[in-house]
Amino acid sequence: MFGSDFYLPLAGVFLAAYSIASWFPRKKRNPGGLPLPPGPSPLPIVGNVLGLNAEAPWLSYTEWGAVYGDLVYSRLLNQEIIIINSEKVARDLLDKRSYNYSDRPAIVTLTNDFFGWSFNSVLIPYSDRWRLHRRLFHQAFRSEASLAYHPMQIRKARELVSNLLEDPENYAAHLQTHSASIIMSVLYGYETAARDDPLVAIVDRAVTLAVGAIRPEVAAFLGAFPFLQHIPAWFPGASLKRTALLSQKYAHEMIEAPFKYVQQSMASGTAAPSMVVDALKKITGNDPSGNVEMAIKESSVTAFAAASETTASTLLIFILAMLLHPKVQERAQAEIDAVVGTDKLPDFEDRQSLPYVEAVLREVLRWHPAVPLSIPHATTKSDIYEGQFIPQGATIITNTWAMTRNAAKYGNPEEFLPERFLDADGELTDDTASFTFGFGRRVCVGRYIADASVWSAMVSMLALFTITKCKDERGNDIDVNPKWTAGVTSHPTAFRCRFTPRTPGMTSEKLAEML
Repeated sequence: MFGSDFYLPLAGVFLAAYSIASWFPRKKRNPGGLPLPPGPSPLPIVGNVLGLNAEAPWLSYTEWGAVYGDLVYSRLLNQEIIIINSEKVARDLLDKRSYNYSDRPAIVTLTNDFFGWSFNSVLIPYSDRWRLHRRLFHQAFRSEASLAYHPMQIRKARELVSNLLEDPENYAAHLQTHSASIIMSVLYGYETAARDDPLVAIVDRAVTLAVGAIRPEVAAFLGAFPFLQHIPAWFPGASLKRTALLSQKYAHEMIEAPFKYVQQSMASGTAAPSMVVDALKKITGNDPSGNVEMAIKESSVTAFAAASETTASTLLIFILAMLLHPKVQERAQAEIDAVVGTDKLPDFEDRQSLPYVEAVLREVLRWHPAVPLSIPHATTKSDIYEGQFIPQGATIITNTWAMTRNAAKYGNPEEFLPERFLDADGELTDDTASFTFGFGRRVCVGRYIADASVWSAMVSMLALFTITKCKDERGNDIDVNPKWTAGVTSHPTAFRCRFTPRTPGMTSEKLAEML
């Protein structure tokens, strides 16, 4: 889970575990003696840690759900975990009882800023500070406001396909730049370079490190053994401490660099409209404590980090899906050709006339959700659900992965089948796979912008390219056996593919004329 060099010097930790067992917080039990949700039997001290797939915990939770049901109890060291494997249960609890399920776990790695990410709006507790962040987000990201970004998103999608035409081998880097460039424009009015943008590099570096490190399993481990946070970085095996120090440095750079850009552009009178610019103008002279300015800084960089990572991950999943399912790609392209033609690229005005493309997008979200476990919630008070007791302060994990594998709703769930989102007449169903964006008051605030960003990039790539497998020296297809990253987000690791222009002789000059 943490790497072998982290485990070796800790061989004696578990031997000494009973001597520090008194550190474990005592949970308030229910006076009625109601049962906890069923789950795997925990071992003394370590709980269910050893039975957890650390690289893909959502798989373990889904397996537990098949045995124990939609609501599963487990324990990771001293932390009680309630896993929700059903969309119905998630809506019953996180939506209908959001007043009790909108907090975040008291993660030791965040409350003491061990990784440098305590600023993150997604992770801070349910509080006045969080509500201030949420208000700032709402002004820029609500559904009505998101419509104003459509022209910019189409322009960025055109830049993406231009980069793919010129340099297809570095497609993953282009996707990252594309995703970051959209949110940078929304938040800071910043225009990224087509490639190797310095601000994008700063954020990518910080997010990549944090995504793999800030996980519930890591937090539970450090919560049970807090002294490990104070081990010197030079100590043999203290790789997590070294990672934390590096993460603190990267996070500070990620927070300050784009904000300074806005301050400088406002001072010079060249600032473009953006969330940060608009928010700063509203507080001029009315923020003596500096709390609102700090909230603007924190909320904007949170959106920057979250959106650039998840949008790029979703587009990587889309490319892999098209590579592995050429018939789906052909059908989507045929629909685009019939509705839009071949002499121009689709626009948002065409979206309602492209139901199969829309179904492909929904199936990408379902087939491999970029955030398989969402972000953990926590209970403010104890609760009872269908006769089962949910403790106060329990970590609530929404297993989005299990919801996408609901065979009763999605037959043959492992198959990539966009048709599942179409009715017998070829019209879209009411299922938008919205649960992949979370539930309750903690639902993803940027979902409208993310949806439009993914659609515009996806439909542009489909219109211009055919995505295929690479060939070996004998002209045979090189098989792709996808492997997936671990952490808060999950996407396929690097794989080879070809972006072949659908129009013979397509060049950068011809593409520029088409655009």
